[in-house]
Amino acid sequence: MTMSRRALLAAGAGAGAGLLAACGSNTGRGGGGSGTALSQWYHQYGEAGTQRAVQRYAAAYRKARVTVQWRPGDYDQQTAAALLTDSGPDVFEVNGPTLDQIQGGQVVDLTELLAGVKDDFNPAVLTPKTYDGRVWGIPQVIDMQMLYYRKSLLRDAGVEPPTTLDALVDAARKLSTSKVKGLFLGNDGGAGVLGGTPLYAAGLQLVTDDGKVGFDDPSAARTLGKLHQLYAGKSLLLGAPADWADPSAFIQGLTAMQWSGLWALPQIQQQLGEDFGVLPFPGDGRNGKPTVPVGAYGAAVSARGRHKEAAKEFVKWLWVERTDYQEDFALSYGFHIPARISLAKKATKLKNGPAADAVRFTTDHGYAQPLLWTPAAQTAYQDALSRIIRSGASPESELRGVVRKVSAELDRVKKVRNTKKSS
Repeated sequence: MTMSRRALLAAGAGAGAGLLAACGSNTGRGGGGSGTALSQWYHQYGEAGTQRAVQRYAAAYRKARVTVQWRPGDYDQQTAAALLTDSGPDVFEVNGPTLDQIQGGQVVDLTELLAGVKDDFNPAVLTPKTYDGRVWGIPQVIDMQMLYYRKSLLRDAGVEPPTTLDALVDAARKLSTSKVKGLFLGNDGGAGVLGGTPLYAAGLQLVTDDGKVGFDDPSAARTLGKLHQLYAGKSLLLGAPADWADPSAFIQGLTAMQWSGLWALPQIQQQLGEDFGVLPFPGDGRNGKPTVPVGAYGAAVSARGRHKEAAKEFVKWLWVERTDYQEDFALSYGFHIPARISLAKKATKLKNGPAADAVRFTTDHGYAQPLLWTPAAQTAYQDALSRIIRSGASPESELRGVVRKVSAELDRVKKVRNTKKSS
């Protein structure tokens, strides 16, 4: 299976232990270094040219011999298992690190690497890699999702681009015809891709800054109930040939609006020219606000590696000092936003039109799943969201159950943290 950077935004937080079944081969070796040998892992990207690029970066490093491994299959499970052994990578990219990996002492503290430049990393993606004031992963790029709309279809139907959730529900209904649906949120009706986005649009959070459930509020049920209205009102495209991450349904005119990622923008622009615009997920209610989810793979160092200091030095070189490589990695293979604010501001490809809007949405309205949002919390919420959207289950009842489960999970996390501190 070929994966791309978008995968981290479609899945929940965290990874469980797994088998090292689908191992990649050694595909690149740094030729400049001598002595210290470092192993670096990447998941298998779908964007053409990415593999050759990371091999080129490794070959340019002069202080160690860096071997790149390209890892197909379930990368998160592979890394989770490898971090428990002495045979894993020295440096690896990670959708995290997860809280369990940090609390378990499986990754190295990288705080010192960002001395003097920490404020240049977008806080939306740096914060989830920070725990107890320490940084455990260096963000590599930013991926984000947003709402694409077809200007001509909205204009012909007399519909304004929706800026509230109520307006989105109404617009989707008005735009739906016998041949075109108003909105595409994925073939499951949006449960898989939206995640916590509607809660943030209601002015809530998944987890509060002080570590409590952030959606124990009546407005959460009200907002999620409106997602069922979209599904029940037959305003959603279901059963499309490709799911939400692929813009083909939007390009082919099967839907007037589609929720997808920044990566889809070049293809949409090539096919539709200027006949499209982009929006954040619209706010809902008195305290609501526009929202876009963001995510970032990060570079981390294994605590079981034999050359931890050399690995840290390499990470600093590649993901802090070599801003030319960072910009190349973000924008030359696929379409992503650099994790560094200064690089995003000067990138020519991001200065105008919908791309500039996407950067602004990320800066002004971006959120990432918090580090305390564990896989168990994610599963409980995601299952309830699916029942609400597709089956019309009571949002109030479903959320009461989720609040109980997430509260128990947060209590567990706090106990682990206190135990680690006391020991």
